[in-house]
Amino acid sequence: MPNLLALSFEGPVAPSFDLRCLDAEHDRPDGWGLAYYPGSEPSASVLKEPAPPQGSIRSELVKAWEHLEASLFVLHVRHARWGANTDANTQPFVRTHGGRDWICGHAGSLERPPLLNPNARFEPVGATDTERVFCELMSRFADRAWRTLAQCDLETVRGWLQEFNEGGSLSFLLSDGLDVLAYADKHGDGTMSIASFAPPYQRAVFGDHDVEIDLTRRGAKPRRGVILTSSPLENVGDALLVHRRIAPGHIVVVREGYVRFRSQPSLPEGESGRRDSIPIWPIARPVPSRADLDDTHRYRVTHRTVYRYDRPVERSTHLFRLSPIVDRLQHVEKHALTVSVPGETYDFDDAFGNRCRRVTFGQPWRELVVEAETIVRIEDDRTWRQRPHHMRAQVPHVWLPWQSQALQPFLPPTELHETELLELREYADGFVRRSGGDLIETLVAINATIFQEYAYVPGSTNLATTPFDVYANRRGVCQDFANLFICLARLLGVPARYACGYVWVGPQDPARAAMAQASHAWAEVYLPDVGWKGFDPTNGTQVRTEHIRVAVGRHYRDTAPTAGTLFLGGGRETLEVHVHTTRLDSDD
Repeated sequence: MPNLLALSFEGPVAPSFDLRCLDAEHDRPDGWGLAYYPGSEPSASVLKEPAPPQGSIRSELVKAWEHLEASLFVLHVRHARWGANTDANTQPFVRTHGGRDWICGHAGSLERPPLLNPNARFEPVGATDTERVFCELMSRFADRAWRTLAQCDLETVRGWLQEFNEGGSLSFLLSDGLDVLAYADKHGDGTMSIASFAPPYQRAVFGDHDVEIDLTRRGAKPRRGVILTSSPLENVGDALLVHRRIAPGHIVVVREGYVRFRSQPSLPEGESGRRDSIPIWPIARPVPSRADLDDTHRYRVTHRTVYRYDRPVERSTHLFRLSPIVDRLQHVEKHALTVSVPGETYDFDDAFGNRCRRVTFGQPWRELVVEAETIVRIEDDRTWRQRPHHMRAQVPHVWLPWQSQALQPFLPPTELHETELLELREYADGFVRRSGGDLIETLVAINATIFQEYAYVPGSTNLATTPFDVYANRRGVCQDFANLFICLARLLGVPARYACGYVWVGPQDPARAAMAQASHAWAEVYLPDVGWKGFDPTNGTQVRTEHIRVAVGRHYRDTAPTAGTLFLGGGRETLEVHVHTTRLDSDD
């Protein structure tokens, strides 16, 4: 069984801990303890029990208590080597520093624990080697004014743990309520492993002969999580769990279900598949140098749409948005739109500035071919990535009154059930917390997470699919991922709009070729003192010179390339759409 275990989730979870090791047929441990941070507050709660009796009340409490809810838990089951079976010697231990409660747990035993410094700021109250290591660590943190794990020099901390490790066996967990650090014994005495799991799942249950953890007993929320443990657990439910060993003498730091730091270059590979990878928290990349920035690119785009009906269409009207946007970064050198059936035509700009053509057909037709051919030149926007002040924008951002009024169409989130909006808001808030409130970091993380954790599955959704459906099922297509990004951004008070156009993927990635053979969708957000900037969650990139912008709006209906109304006739419809994008300044 694992005698040391940490659980870190991307949002609050109310797990059930079944301590089977306390049943009559087991050799009962010398003690157990569970520490967690209710409400993600800096204060830790600890339930512990030395020399536990069979069927103890406290063990029933951690199994059935609905208020046992947090995003971080540390469980320790004690087999004593140092000290009597008392509360003072039962882990996890807690110390307060930097306005936060810190907790620790230790698997193994030190024959030579650290010597106690009589002038140290922290002193043990029990007799265990673990508490002596904990107090020495906290004293060193205080001497260096490190108030959180995020402020620590983690390689220095690893060196200290290796120093303590000279005295015996040491696998160690340390948390400040935000991050949890796991250290693996450098001698290979025992193991520390890391495993992750992600939605969608109906029942997330992990355990072994001595302990079972049910994350969905009191209702399933689509949460990503990471497990750090001294002994691998087995899957009992349908949530995929793949353990990887942390290399001896190395550390991994996890925050809310994502790895923030790891000292080893890489973790061993597990089973193939998108959701079994250990999630690394994405951060905004440094501002690129001029040599790294793309040059101007030119593209030729052919967009061909064919409508066919089994009965003649007597009268209809159609709206086409097929002419790319013209602005300081995008220049249309040539554009021709042809329609196979004659009709009354007029051009106009809609409320969002999109170039539109409306055609009314007064004669019967059964086949309609609409073909647009465009040559467009796109320049990279170098300015906003080179402005240092944009990195200081925080969430929530306060808009000036006239800004709020102008941006109002792009601020309300999708109309959903209140419970669904609250859960999506909780999901969005997690990105803000993990990014320290930084606006760009938050948006980059949302964009990268949708790309990394949501499966691109054509045909799995339709126009009625909501952002919550995509969030719960973790699959969709470009339109769905754009809608989810927009919904999350708006829930955080960030204006966001839907963008439709084309993307050039090049010949190097056949798996993405389908995206270049149809219209593509992404999101644009309005950034303070910067303007509208695009994020493509389908590809995990920011929009630069590979995206050709055709239309923008509040949602898909404002940007649809083709739309029509049949007033008379028609019948069963077949639709064919083909897009071909070529980069003219490339040999590819």
